[in-house]
Amino acid sequence: MNSTKTIGIIGGGQLGQMMAISAIYMGHKVITLDPSVDCPASRVSEVIVAAYDDVDALRELAERCDVLTYEFENVDADGLDTVVAGTQLPQGTDLLRISQNRITEKDFLSQKAGVAVAPYKVVTSSADLDKIDLSKKQVLKTATGGYDGHGQVVISSQTDLVKARKLADLTVCVLEEFVTFDLEISVLVSGNGADFTVFPVQENIHHNNILSKTIAPARISDHLAKKAKLMALQIAKRLDLSGTLCVEMFVTADDIIVNEIAPRPHNSGHYSIEACNFSQFDTHILGILGQPLPEIYQHAPAVMLNVLGQHVKAAQAYVQNNPSAHLHLYGKLEAKHNRKMGHVTLFSEKPDEVEEF
Repeated sequence: MNSTKTIGIIGGGQLGQMMAISAIYMGHKVITLDPSVDCPASRVSEVIVAAYDDVDALRELAERCDVLTYEFENVDADGLDTVVAGTQLPQGTDLLRISQNRITEKDFLSQKAGVAVAPYKVVTSSADLDKIDLSKKQVLKTATGGYDGHGQVVISSQTDLVKARKLADLTVCVLEEFVTFDLEISVLVSGNGADFTVFPVQENIHHNNILSKTIAPARISDHLAKKAKLMALQIAKRLDLSGTLCVEMFVTADDIIVNEIAPRPHNSGHYSIEACNFSQFDTHILGILGQPLPEIYQHAPAVMLNVLGQHVKAAQAYVQNNPSAHLHLYGKLEAKHNRKMGHVTLFSEKPDEVEEF
């Protein structure tokens, strides 16, 4: 038997909750740090209620735990460096810093990991947009912050350019060429610092820049699926990865371009809880503990539907009518519009027939 560890999770949202559930099933204890006493992880773990950049709270978490991890990338890397000793944070803070800044991220992916990314340039003020070519669609994204479509402007007209110039004068940005892609995919890879395991390629459908539906395995050729997995593995090896990483990609007519990485389990991997022999959360916990990782296989084709605030009643009714569907609600107290409240996973070989909420 493996000895029981106390695992500290920075962030008590749904990812922290599901990490904690996996850890508890393996016999470990979990303490979470989150600003909200009623966060989703509070249902399954002890919570230190504090801001993510509260160094004293981070120190308390570090002192009480054997191993630390984080559930999202907007964690104070400097604060962690102040309180964490040695290998207590197996993911390290370098990975945090890479994923917190799009400039650092794109430089790492293209120069160090050697994978293809969309052509881009750094924008430090609106003056850098003076000679922009409006005949080509482009996307301006803030270098830091921003998720689910926040902090970005698609530029294809003068009106868009006015918005983009305002954004560029507020903060440093990255200007990317808009990639014409056939579909969006993601690949989950988990590591234990030495060895790695890769999940099936997932196909992702977004609405308003928020994930709506994931189809696993993705409907792409075996050749492209193999290439996507190898690219994710290449990135993981370059990072000496511990825990789970999600690599988001675009599939074009005959190639794959990496969009961004998330240094943690990911919304698109939730299907793995029911559909795979080990979930992305299981391999995350095994990875940060430095334990051997299993080869991943998928039991059957699956579809995951996101449940946003406006979908909760529809999702509950759907499961009443489809008893073989798995409903996960995260325990968030307020169902706000476009807020991720849960997900539904079901097995289906006809994903187009599975309607989004």
